[in-house]
Amino acid sequence: MSQKTQRNYDQALLGLVRKSGIIRSRDLGEHQIPRIYLSRLCEKGLLKRMSRGLYTLPDQDFGSHEQLAEICHRVPHGVIALLSALEFHELTTQTPSFIWMAIDHKARLPKIDYPPIRFVRFSDRMLEFGVVKSKTNNATIRVYSPAKTVADCFRFRNKIGLDIAIKALRDCRRQKAATVDEIWEAAKVCRMTTVMKPYMEAIS
Repeated sequence: MSQKTQRNYDQALLGLVRKSGIIRSRDLGEHQIPRIYLSRLCEKGLLKRMSRGLYTLPDQDFGSHEQLAEICHRVPHGVIALLSALEFHELTTQTPSFIWMAIDHKARLPKIDYPPIRFVRFSDRMLEFGVVKSKTNNATIRVYSPAKTVADCFRFRNKIGLDIAIKALRDCRRQKAATVDEIWEAAKVCRMTTVMKPYMEAIS
């Protein structure tokens, strides 16, 4: 293979990574770029390997949300949820021991060894409602809005604890991260109006 062809592959691959922030090795097939160029560019210091099958630029900094960006790239249709979404929106001082992500109730369970992750299954409207897309250095993090996250915390109160759900509601209102109407709309979508009504009335 000529040096010119190699340079073309190098430039094409680097262009893709600059555009998306993160690239999966399996994505190269549709662009007709041999996977060997991933390791070659890593050896040259032009790319860095984040984890198995995931690469980014060496100077790319996703801050404290690097793992969230990584997971969202690996699970394109998943959404950061529950305690991980609370942390993202700075509505908790706790750091979850694993990432919470919502996926479709019919989706095949993704196989991810690291970082630690726990999946919850949402159906249709509950999965699609309240999704916020946040850009961080060209990578996109899909996370539920503060209002939807609070409603989800009540819905999964048996998993994360009712006390955490109540505190999330109070902190959400105290920090004005969502209005009462926004939280109530999310409660309706999550079918949590009966459960949340007394707590909503207490903070109104």
